[in-house]
Amino acid sequence: MVHTPAGFPSPAQDDMQEPIDLGAWLVEHPAASYIMRVEGRSMAGAGINDGDLLVVNRAKAPRTGAVVVALVHGERTLKRLRYIDGRHWLVPEAEGFTDILVDEHVEIWGTVVGVARKMA
Repeated sequence: MVHTPAGFPSPAQDDMQEPIDLGAWLVEHPAASYIMRVEGRSMAGAGINDGDLLVVNRAKAPRTGAVVVALVHGERTLKRLRYIDGRHWLVPEAEGFTDILVDEHVEIWGTVVGVARKMA
């Protein structure tokens, strides 16, 4: 009697050496990290879409080029931190949104270190 397998091996099995713990991989500083849901499309050009979940690290110093969560006049926003003409700006990555000068009315709440979304 010939035995035939009922399926085929998963290609993922070839790449898996050990289980992946996404929490440990994305959350470097658990006490200083949080997850937030994106509302809006101002960062669509960076691949961050409405409804995505972000992992934000408050312990990671914001650097030029990083995507950050900031509080601007009491409102939370998500933008890319840029250094232009000697000043820091929060810059959107979609048409129809304006740059925001980082001044005394802006507080950086953390650096985005991960994005998650469900695929339909």
